[in-house]
Amino acid sequence: MAAAGASAVTVRALVPGADVALIERVLNVHDAPSSTTFVCVGDEISTEGQEGFLRGHGTQVVDGKLVATVCGVVERVNKLIYVKTLNSRYNAEQGDVVVGRVADLAGKAWRVDLKSRQEAKLLLSAVHLPGGIQRRRNAEDELNMRSFFREGELISAEVQSVHADGSVALHTRSAKYGKLVCGQLLEVPPNLIKRQKQHFHTLEALGVELIIGCNGLVWVAPLRPDRLAAANAAAGGGAGEEDEAAAAQPPPPPSRTQLEVVCRMANAIRVLTRLYMPVYPASIMATYEAAVEGEVALADMLEPGFLEAVVAQEAQRRSSAMQE
Repeated sequence: MAAAGASAVTVRALVPGADVALIERVLNVHDAPSSTTFVCVGDEISTEGQEGFLRGHGTQVVDGKLVATVCGVVERVNKLIYVKTLNSRYNAEQGDVVVGRVADLAGKAWRVDLKSRQEAKLLLSAVHLPGGIQRRRNAEDELNMRSFFREGELISAEVQSVHADGSVALHTRSAKYGKLVCGQLLEVPPNLIKRQKQHFHTLEALGVELIIGCNGLVWVAPLRPDRLAAANAAAGGGAGEEDEAAAAQPPPPPSRTQLEVVCRMANAIRVLTRLYMPVYPASIMATYEAAVEGEVALADMLEPGFLEAVVAQEAQRRSSAMQE
């Protein structure tokens, strides 16, 4: 029996293909011909007019015909034909901002799960020391590695290098990187993340911090004074005494308004993910503002009514952009 005053929890049945059907219904594309660019396993890929083609990833020659071995989009580069999968694991590139979870400590390094093909490595020599001190790491630092990051903790970092065997080395040599606490972690397909020059976003007007990891992990949290000080230090090229003092103080508990904004922002990202739309600051804010202006309740942002409104708004925006 539910406790008195407790809010009801709505459990929705998972209907495969429901989101795709919703998009087709709003855009009225039920009778649109299927594109030959998209293929499933076993589909034949046309090679008409391409003599001497090169078989690429996701393809195989069967009985003289080129067929797909994975589901995805057919890409053609000169004579090379390959299939690009729609939902694949993250492939790291140097300079990527990522969000990961510490899996283990091994020697003088942490192993970090980035939701990629293999775990990344964060060396003790590649972390930011308190106060920004530049010195060699010693045996005492190695013994106190868990004072920096423990197993199971979330961190933000940058890809320092990608080796030939696919292994990834990370670093957190800036105050803006480090441990993440008191927020929401969202998982998005990496191919929906739109690469930007800046993946750390401080929304002071809303009191929210947003980190869009290139590996598909997105962090949304109430803005803390220490994180704001780190952002100001990064923008100004260094941390002043006031910034260092703010970073040293424990963060105050977030207000109810901040928590509601964080939940709305997280739901906006969930909406974009369900509708297979690119996830970047402009699209997140457009979805957030649409919910606020339409006075959509927090619990109703994932309902079909609001999803249809977002699809129609995006279709109108793209139509206007094409006319211009």
